[in-house]
Amino acid sequence: MQEKSILIKNARIVNEGKIIEGDVLIENQFITEISESISAKNGDTQVIDAENKFLLPGMIDDQVHFREPGLTHKANIATESKAAIAGGITSFIEMPNTFPQATTIEKLEDKFQIAAETSYANYSFMFGGTNDNLEELLKTDPKTVAGIKLFLGSSTGNMLVDNLEVLENIFSSTKLIISVHCEDEETIKKNTAEHKAQYGENIPIELHPVIRSEEACYLSSSRAIELAKKTGARLHVFHVSTGKETTLFRNDIPLEEKQITSEVCVHHLWFSDQDYKEKGTHIKWNPAVKTAADRQGLWKALLDDRLDIIATDHAPHTLEEKSNSYLKAPSGGPLVQHALLALLEKVSEKVISIEKLVEKACHNPAIIFQIENRGFIREGYYADLVLIDLKAPQTVCKENILYKCGWAPFEGTTFSSSVTHTFVNGVLIYHEGVFNNEVKGKRITFNR
Repeated sequence: MQEKSILIKNARIVNEGKIIEGDVLIENQFITEISESISAKNGDTQVIDAENKFLLPGMIDDQVHFREPGLTHKANIATESKAAIAGGITSFIEMPNTFPQATTIEKLEDKFQIAAETSYANYSFMFGGTNDNLEELLKTDPKTVAGIKLFLGSSTGNMLVDNLEVLENIFSSTKLIISVHCEDEETIKKNTAEHKAQYGENIPIELHPVIRSEEACYLSSSRAIELAKKTGARLHVFHVSTGKETTLFRNDIPLEEKQITSEVCVHHLWFSDQDYKEKGTHIKWNPAVKTAADRQGLWKALLDDRLDIIATDHAPHTLEEKSNSYLKAPSGGPLVQHALLALLEKVSEKVISIEKLVEKACHNPAIIFQIENRGFIREGYYADLVLIDLKAPQTVCKENILYKCGWAPFEGTTFSSSVTHTFVNGVLIYHEGVFNNEVKGKRITFNR
């Protein structure tokens, strides 16, 4: 079916380090023209006046947990991709710790099938590495699968890879990007036991970053990096949460040449350990939200390019699950609907420029994962675009939350910006709270 042409007029186009005022023409899924002034070619063209609005590439979120299959009481691909679209995220890469886990090609393709039928956003999935699936892992097609995900020293979803020989084999055998969750399990076990001895089962939530400590993170990240250097593996370190870890990454070579890359997540840039008092388990994540000094260190490393990507690690749980005591409440929270708004708040506070934000949330994920024809506003690229009104405040409340779990760590926060339009593959899929439910995203492909 041929889609209607769309002409976006008078936008402030944010792309590749610049802001230019101009027009963008969308035809048949793609951006076909970018110019100071474009006239509608025929009466069928839909014209959108974007006066005073910023036009961004859709955010590419390289780390989400949409909980399908098997954990759909928390979330599913349909609900969470819809929330992502409302939040200006047009593509996502989902993690393998579902039930069953995506640790065989068959199970991985099952997830792709669900997404093809239900995802509003463009999608890809990580293949999960375990202690015994190297043979299966090597069958993954680098053109159609985002990469490998390994949990190193973190038992999230019971996918801990703790056999050093296996680990070295994986790192030596695949050319695919290996994304890792780094926290040292032994350190965490030791810290938990010490605090249990002191508090019994009633450990205060404020001690979460003491238990899942800086030491646990640094120990695991530095080992993974050491192994990547030894084997020549292409490594991406997920959700860096401490200032200390930022010293492990470099900024003296172009991103395209980096063998080891890193990311920071929105919650680690926004919250600190001072927020546990008010937010409790709603900001319990692994790795933990740490000190204000850590947060400052993360911002510094993001701005000087030691940290390459901003993502969400969106990982919803039900309110009932989250309402448990510290030891029983699961880690993770929903973020995709509000991540870009939170980052735009930091733009209005002059912490980061909007050009830099676009680089970290849109361009760099596309570069690092070698995503084909997405992540930039370029002629010939898919029209995954977001219009932002920086002067349209909105308050997060139960009534406007789209996550299946029905809550958000940002509840009660008033953001000064809004996402007004989201385009996916050239189709206006979201406008001022209204969705086009007929349209689905596409499977992301990779230039490898």
